[in-house]
Amino acid sequence: MAYRLGVDVGGTFTDLLLFNDTDGRCWRHKTPSTPHDSSEGVIVGVIAICKLAGIDASQIDVFLHGTTVATNAVLEGKGARVGLVVTEGYRQMMQIARSLVPGGLAAWIVWPKPEPLAKLEDTVEIKGRMDAQGRELRPLSDDDIRAQLLKLKDAGVQALTVSLMNAYVDGRHEQRVAEIAAELMPEVPVSLSHIVLPEMQEYERTLTTVANAAVRPIVGNYVRNLRAQLRKLGMQGRIALLRSDGGLMSSEAAEEHPVALLMSGPAGGVTGALWVAKHAGLSNILTLDVGGTSTDVALIENGEPRLVRTTDVGHLTVRVSALDVKTVGAGGGSIAKIPALTKALRVGPESAGAVPGPVCYGRGGKVATVTDANVVLGYLPENLLGGAFKLDRVAARAAVQDIADAMGVSLFEAARGIIDIVNENMFGALRMISVQQGYDPRDFALMGFGGAGPLHVNAVAKLMGSWPAVSPVSPGVLCALGDATTRMRAETARSFSRLVSRSTDADVLAVLQTMQAQVQEALARDGVTASDIEIRFEADLRYTGQAFEVPMPVQLSDVQAGRGLATLEAAFHEAHKRLFTFSMDTETELVNLRAVALGKAPELPALELPQGDGSPLAAKVRDHEMWVGGGFKPAVIYDRALLRAGDVIPGPAIVTEMDSTTVILADCAGRVDKFGNILINPV
Repeated sequence: MAYRLGVDVGGTFTDLLLFNDTDGRCWRHKTPSTPHDSSEGVIVGVIAICKLAGIDASQIDVFLHGTTVATNAVLEGKGARVGLVVTEGYRQMMQIARSLVPGGLAAWIVWPKPEPLAKLEDTVEIKGRMDAQGRELRPLSDDDIRAQLLKLKDAGVQALTVSLMNAYVDGRHEQRVAEIAAELMPEVPVSLSHIVLPEMQEYERTLTTVANAAVRPIVGNYVRNLRAQLRKLGMQGRIALLRSDGGLMSSEAAEEHPVALLMSGPAGGVTGALWVAKHAGLSNILTLDVGGTSTDVALIENGEPRLVRTTDVGHLTVRVSALDVKTVGAGGGSIAKIPALTKALRVGPESAGAVPGPVCYGRGGKVATVTDANVVLGYLPENLLGGAFKLDRVAARAAVQDIADAMGVSLFEAARGIIDIVNENMFGALRMISVQQGYDPRDFALMGFGGAGPLHVNAVAKLMGSWPAVSPVSPGVLCALGDATTRMRAETARSFSRLVSRSTDADVLAVLQTMQAQVQEALARDGVTASDIEIRFEADLRYTGQAFEVPMPVQLSDVQAGRGLATLEAAFHEAHKRLFTFSMDTETELVNLRAVALGKAPELPALELPQGDGSPLAAKVRDHEMWVGGGFKPAVIYDRALLRAGDVIPGPAIVTEMDSTTVILADCAGRVDKFGNILINPV
């Protein structure tokens, strides 16, 4: 039998989901994460889940992994010391940067400008220059290159970036610098801008390549160490990591281009939601991934998640394709507080984390959190993880009572206020990726997952008007499901930078075909057969004079037929009007072209539940009480493992399982579909 294992490393838990490709059976496991070395928690989890399934690690054919190693390296400032080689006259490029300052009016007064990833003292200039057409204006000097590289070697740089003017057109000069660097400092990894990001705009190309270099030693060490440990366990299958854009890349490719992993963690939830939506018959989905510290939201339209051309991690913005995921500081561990100045209740973004965690965990927490409020209101029963973890309701009440006393309200009003505020925070994030992007949330279902997503999905769906509210099977490990069910991906881009009116379909076709061969070759190196490769094309368009572009899909058949540019321009006008409420009668510019190669999607069967009679009573655990509309009302707790297809669960109710808890509100009912997803709608 063939098995595939999805592994997602979070701040608190490492989630694992093992699939039997033959019959669709799956096993899930959660193990504490090991922040000092994520691979330790991964290996412990692999051993545990193999034991649970009764298999040997050698039977795992594919190991698929979402990781935050690159993200954490940037956020914690632990990237490698990067040496930067630029064209003569451009040494201050990273310090000048862009003029955009985040924040409102006069934000520049208080905004601390972040330190560039490549410092000025670690930046050197070399002679030699290409023009914008790829013609050599001034030749390189090998002696000059050696002299400058020796300065960086003596300075002790741990990684090297080469980003020369107009290298996106012709990378010969960068390649020569890399050859000499291999002679002088063979132990230092080299990142070349014409390979990492072959697009115009020198600063963005340089910044992205520097970011790649900064995380490359850390990610490379992690990947090699993990691969070695997996091989020791006997696993000889393919190892792939989840990219920011929701695709997969081989572990070897990840060592070379780790900048593509910066949003690997949140991407797993979106790809998992895609798999669930496909089987649930839903094409338009808003995702609500609620963890202990934050909530990630994304939009899926017609079975395709929205992609953006930039990835933001802290103050760092690099030009790498990523799923359009927005994050807010609202999670189960978000701390409730009353600031002395305003006396108004605040929830988050500070979090109690895993240690000490919420008060109800009994690990030394002293301040009230969202989880404590859920316990007080009866939304979260005392027993979690199948009874293996017991919550302290008395301690939770005492913590929330401190908030109530400070506000001058009752215990339950304070708890309800905490929940209302955190729900509004999630609502605000969802509006950012729907209403503010020109989408009506009423046209979408809302899927809640992560440890706390199903707790809040019903309430947030009421705020959004997004129905049904969906609680998928195994919501707490859905990110691991996403890792296990996505497909290999490779991408390349070229700057085109011409007015559409002065371009021809033949010009565009020539570039597309060149890029097509490149991405096909990249996937072939990762072991994907030619017959399993799907190619997609994209273009970035803008009105002349604009400083931003709108990415648009390109149909190769239209370009081959000579109508590609006309079709693309018409679609751009329509998309611009939807996004910004207007279009313009002016020239359009084709800025960049991209080719994306996708491997074959895994055809994993989804297990179907036995058909029930519509009554969930066989799954009833016990009677319960929940706070509803100003008082406690009778409710029922159900065991999700005992529910059957077609069962209808009237609210108020709670559905428990190993990795999450689903709340169904009083004026709603949940229906179990044939795959076990709970679809909640108003009654």
